[in-house]
Amino acid sequence: MRAPLGAVVASMLVAGSPFLADAGAAEDTMITTKVKTKLTTDRVKNLVSVNVDTKDGVVHLKGTVPNEQAKAEAERLAKDTDGVVSVTNDIKVSPPKK
Repeated sequence: MRAPLGAVVASMLVAGSPFLADAGAAEDTMITTKVKTKLTTDRVKNLVSVNVDTKDGVVHLKGTVPNEQAKAEAERLAKDTDGVVSVTNDIKVSPPKK
């Protein structure tokens, strides 16, 4: 007798299917792409130099921006992205040299 489909799926979830791991990595890649797109769409905001990494829905922002407003805007844009669980903002503020 064959196991019900629900039991098979449940055992895969409990056992940690590699398919789920791949799905998580794919979701992280999509989140990273969405955040990068938001950060680079409006070049006037000076957010092009921000690096974005995502792991398990947690977005990590790194890089340098010219002011606190740009740093806050990068974080806001990341937090407003579908699928983001939280944001770690390690952006440094470095005003342009004259």
